Amino acid sequence: MELVFGLLNRVWNPTGLSDLTNDKRSNKMEEKALEVYDVIRTIRDPEKPNTLEELDVVTEKCVCVQELGDEEYLIIIKFSPTVPHCSLATLIGLCLQVKLQRCLPFKHKLEIYITEGTHSTEEDINKQINDKERVAAAMENPNLREIVEQCVTEPDD
Repeated sequence: MELVFGLLNRVWNPTGLSDLTNDKRSNKMEEKALEVYDVIRTIRDPEKPNTLEELDVVTEKCVCVQELGDEEYLIIIKFSPTVPHCSLATLIGLCLQVKLQRCLPFKHKLEIYITEGTHSTEEDINKQINDKERVAAAMENPNLREIVEQCVTEPDD
């Protein structure tokens, strides 16, 4: 009789079902994170002939995706400039913003940050790259827009 109750408890236990649902959700978030990473890894550095991936400015681990609602996601990216005083960190953040806004096929909210402790003015830059008005104003500047386009455009484009 105890065996029967044990089996019934396993079948009817909602925790097991919940674990399965959480595993599926976790796998889906990992797939979305890889999809995001695939978009940003090919962005070119504004100064060097390398991609952000090649310079370890972005890695798979720097992308986190959370589900907000039905097919809507929060994407958090934490990138690491190559040096603590990198003068182009804001431009790199702008390139990340632009490329993801253009290329992601799903509804999302985007937050981009410099990895804590990797830049001397990370707080100020974090505010700038997450301010929609500042991003829009920056993209109105033709010189800045041209640099961003060069960084985000794929070599085949």
